[in-house]
Amino acid sequence: MDAADCELFTEALRKAVQHGVSLDDVGWYDALADDREVAVATLFELQGEHNATSTALDAVVADAAGLPSGRILLPALDSAHAPATITGGRVRVRGICRGGLDSTVIAATNDGYVSLQVSDLQLRPVGGMDPRLELVAITGAVHGAVPEPAGWTAGVAAGQLALAHELVGTSRAMLRLAREHALDREQFGRPIASFQAVRHKLAEAHVAVESAKSAADAAWHDPAFAAVAKAVAGRSARTVARHAQQVLAGIGFTTEHPLHRYIRRALVLDGLFGSSRTLTSEIGAQALRTRHLPRPIPL
Repeated sequence: MDAADCELFTEALRKAVQHGVSLDDVGWYDALADDREVAVATLFELQGEHNATSTALDAVVADAAGLPSGRILLPALDSAHAPATITGGRVRVRGICRGGLDSTVIAATNDGYVSLQVSDLQLRPVGGMDPRLELVAITGAVHGAVPEPAGWTAGVAAGQLALAHELVGTSRAMLRLAREHALDREQFGRPIASFQAVRHKLAEAHVAVESAKSAADAAWHDPAFAAVAKAVAGRSARTVARHAQQVLAGIGFTTEHPLHRYIRRALVLDGLFGSSRTLTSEIGAQALRTRHLPRPIPL
């Protein structure tokens, strides 16, 4: 897409996210096939900024992994392992789905996938930190399912990159809320944004957001950096949440202020496809095991 097309596409997606319009109606799935980077980065950052949700993550993972379209079983929280294992013709599944379910769910193994009936599995709604995501934990064991080939590793990288962009959007929204409060709130006859301590918090949050955005953009050129980008975005979101809460002070703790919704969303997004802490530990362990440091992200 050229710059003009990107601008029109972004505005169409913004309205769709704000008003709950189907992604099919604004051509997002066509854009995913034509220009994956623009389609994914634009939608997921907008979802983060507006605290919205959709089943687009399923489509992103399925497109990259070679899975059929439909509801995809995602890994359990804080894990990127394939949610299904096959032993002796028996399929065991443990994972989560985001949003409403269809009658079937597609569960990936390390080198393939199986299509399972939801009625044969155990479902448990996940409330906890962010019930607005409507996560459902799915477990169970099914006999006789025949796997088809697929590439789970590519699906993991695509999911991590999409979530990195969503965390960037969530971080931007938290920073915006803190900035607006700092400009409006006055103490000693002047906005608190003029105080050096507040300015430092906002500046550090801004650096965190831009670092995460740069890492996510750079990872499109090499899928091997997807886990790094996801780890950076998760860590940056936690940094922004902490500074935003400190700037907002007492009002930031209330349910009347929207900050808590973004913090809740950031914590759950950080856990999908591996948290920043887990991914950092895994990258470090791999470096120790191979005696080889990952190449720097080409920022």
